[in-house]
Amino acid sequence: MQLGFIGTGEITKSVILGILKSKIKFKKIYISKRNKKISNYLKSKSNKIVIINENQNIINYSNIVFLAVTPEVGKKIIKLLNFKNKQTVVSFISTIKLKELKKIINAKCDVVRAIPLPPIALGTGPIPIYPPNKKIKNFFNYIGKTIEINNENLSLNFWTMSSMMAPYYEMLNFLSNWLVKRGLKQKKAENYITSLFLGLSKNADQNNFKNLQELVNKSQTPKGLNEQALRILKKENFYKKLNITSIKILKRLKSK
Repeated sequence: MQLGFIGTGEITKSVILGILKSKIKFKKIYISKRNKKISNYLKSKSNKIVIINENQNIINYSNIVFLAVTPEVGKKIIKLLNFKNKQTVVSFISTIKLKELKKIINAKCDVVRAIPLPPIALGTGPIPIYPPNKKIKNFFNYIGKTIEINNENLSLNFWTMSSMMAPYYEMLNFLSNWLVKRGLKQKKAENYITSLFLGLSKNADQNNFKNLQELVNKSQTPKGLNEQALRILKKENFYKKLNITSIKILKRLKSK
């Protein structure tokens, strides 16, 4: 199996690092040199990674082609490329829907939309795909947990949730800076906050709870600190603002 990546941003970097750590069998990974820093870094990780100057050659050499460019770039370059019949194309592009993507590709390919995020580099995290595809499901299961979606409108909800990555990291950044302002060294503050939230996520994922609401309830004691913090955040409409933000992101996705 030969893999090709058009676009060498952080998602491509994460996926390829995940592949290299996995048991996926491949002969070569062809990558574009669009981002020289990332492409050179990836090449240094394996002699099976080859940097290609022309995107068309990536397609020519690959069984599975991953489209990892921005929507604006994608609309400009994909229509100029010649894909092969029976090739599999996996798109990481957020706002180009399947029907439009197939029209632009204009070949009898298996086309799948996927939503990998940076933790895939560590072999963890969900990868929603639409439409269901056995080959791609098995592929991503080596480096994460594939979630097959039967309806594209439903898949847009998963794209919406993927937009919460930066806000989540900003929350970690904000809380660690809060500790720094109160005298803790930055490294210790960041280690504590990341470890704390990693532990909370593992607890939610690995322990047996009826649902997340039960976890919310069990994490509070009457008149305790967690009860107070939750009450204040609800009063400040913190969670309502999350809902408003999610709806705005979803509207953007639906309008494309």
